[in-house]
Amino acid sequence: MSLRAPVRLLDRSRKWALCAATAVTLIASVLVGGTGTSYAASSLPCDLYAAGGAPCVAAHSTTRALYAAYNGPLYQVRRSSDNSNRDIGLLSTGGYANAAAQDSFCAGTTCVITVIYDQSGRGNHLTQAPGGGAAGGPDNLANAIAAPTTVGGHKAYGVYVAPGTGYRNDHTSGIATGDQPEGMYAIFDGTHFNGGCCFDYGNAETSNNDTGNGHMEAIYFGNSSYWGYGAGTGPWIMADLENGLFSGVNQRYNANDPTINYRFTTAIIKGTANRWAIRGGNAQSGGLSTFYSGARPNVSGYNPMSKEGAIILGIGGDNSKGSAGTFYEGVMTSGYPSDATENAVQANITSVAYTASALPVALTPGSRISLRATTSCCTTDYLRHDDADTNVVISPISSSSSATDKSDATWIVRAGLANSSCVSFESANATGQYLRHAGFQLHLNANDGTSLFAQDATFCPQTGNSGLGYSFMSGNYDSKYLRHYYYTGYIASDGGSNAWDSTKSWADDTSWQVASPWS
Repeated sequence: MSLRAPVRLLDRSRKWALCAATAVTLIASVLVGGTGTSYAASSLPCDLYAAGGAPCVAAHSTTRALYAAYNGPLYQVRRSSDNSNRDIGLLSTGGYANAAAQDSFCAGTTCVITVIYDQSGRGNHLTQAPGGGAAGGPDNLANAIAAPTTVGGHKAYGVYVAPGTGYRNDHTSGIATGDQPEGMYAIFDGTHFNGGCCFDYGNAETSNNDTGNGHMEAIYFGNSSYWGYGAGTGPWIMADLENGLFSGVNQRYNANDPTINYRFTTAIIKGTANRWAIRGGNAQSGGLSTFYSGARPNVSGYNPMSKEGAIILGIGGDNSKGSAGTFYEGVMTSGYPSDATENAVQANITSVAYTASALPVALTPGSRISLRATTSCCTTDYLRHDDADTNVVISPISSSSSATDKSDATWIVRAGLANSSCVSFESANATGQYLRHAGFQLHLNANDGTSLFAQDATFCPQTGNSGLGYSFMSGNYDSKYLRHYYYTGYIASDGGSNAWDSTKSWADDTSWQVASPWS
């Protein structure tokens, strides 16, 4: 979608080819009965697609293997302390991500996801997106710990896309072009979205430019209603076909495309000659629903399609990058998958029990808290708003402090205004006013109801960067955390062009103890 209306990898192809060959051997054990296909109990999504006649040509996940025989790397992270890289693999063949390896590698610093490896053996890896016609680049890389989850009973991390984050591969193998058939699914966080363009996963232009109607076929997830929309207020699963987000045959509205916001949402788009479909469901339980299945949009340029075969994640085809969302896994296929095949894939997805990482009890929405600094200089200082202006600072608070000072250092935890998996902090003595950043400095401002305010006032709690307490990642700058610097509050990264991004004491300054409320 347009706003208008690469890292060099080591060649692992031999290893992945062996994995793929083993997967084929496994699929050979699938039994075909008179009434349809019977799937092996151990089959994972790409085994199921292959057995159904629409094999995966790209398979991306940071949480688990998508082939029962896969035992390669899932993704690569880079840490800021020394810019070194580490591949994150699996706990076992066909299993789940080794999150402990990432936690150990990234301890005491920040990490970003540099590569999301393709498990299909075709080398369709996703790396940092370059600039395009809508926005310059390279795009930001996702904070590697920003989307913790549990899958199959094991800790894992998704790909947290804040506005400005994007991944791409313009030089792919086997991805549909022209009017060739293809299918795709993705698992998203249905509570993390916005109306920016465009949180996509799928097929896009190879030039990073808008080259016209029908040159894309990607899953879109969000609540943008500029090009198209469904029932309710969104978010919706729609198809980004370039110069249009489509919810059905008409360019604008499809009443049968519902608002869908399960915490883990399965989103499906598939297309072939003058036919396409939208399907979706709850990735934690139940089956899939079909929200549209029929002819291509009744607008010039979409029949036949002119797909180009690049792969994007978190951005539009021309590098439009104002979107937000979280991705856990997804595939693209060669061929138009049957509903039965997709239903089998959905059954596998629900069987692995994606589970949200619970907010700490101390940060339960509605609770009253105070946030104490942990840096050695300032262990009696608390985050508070300053009555003289809108600034947020740290200062000593004790039992002898005034009632006003105690109240200024007390916050009411609310569900994140822009992401309910995270939190926002409302002042205990200024109803309707929230901690938010503006120009990277922290302020206390009244909620004006805008999307920007909601994002600026949303913070995602994680284990403290120093190992103590909690650190709070900005909801829309995923490399920046709540920090005190010379007693003033900021959001800051571990190194950068601003004074408050200083690496000195960064881990300590961004770690906070959740304390009993002063008021």
